[in-house]
Amino acid sequence: MEHRAISIRPFIGAKDFELSRDFYRTLGFQETIISPAMSLFETGKLAFYLQNAYVKDWIDNTMIFVEVEDVGFYFQKLSDMNLPGKYAGARVSPIRDESWGRECFLHDPSGILWHFGEFR
Repeated sequence: MEHRAISIRPFIGAKDFELSRDFYRTLGFQETIISPAMSLFETGKLAFYLQNAYVKDWIDNTMIFVEVEDVGFYFQKLSDMNLPGKYAGARVSPIRDESWGRECFLHDPSGILWHFGEFR
């Protein structure tokens, strides 16, 4: 099969939909409300759908990897935002060096794990 895809947009859930909406707007994503229970969040060519749906096993196993040019820059920006101080459940984890590159982590208020990584 030949792929001619334009983008990929995962669907993620939220334990507290309004809190998660605010969290992602704080991160700089632009929100387009699709319905009372779903919004599209975009920045540049990156996008995802946030749903007012919470299934613990699903949320606890959702991870999103974002490739970045400079993980140090992202880590510093995320740290400077004091997200854990503003959003219960949010956490920023330090950069880890791996054989393939470097990455840091961000947990959103629901527990979705975002990886920000830079390949060697």
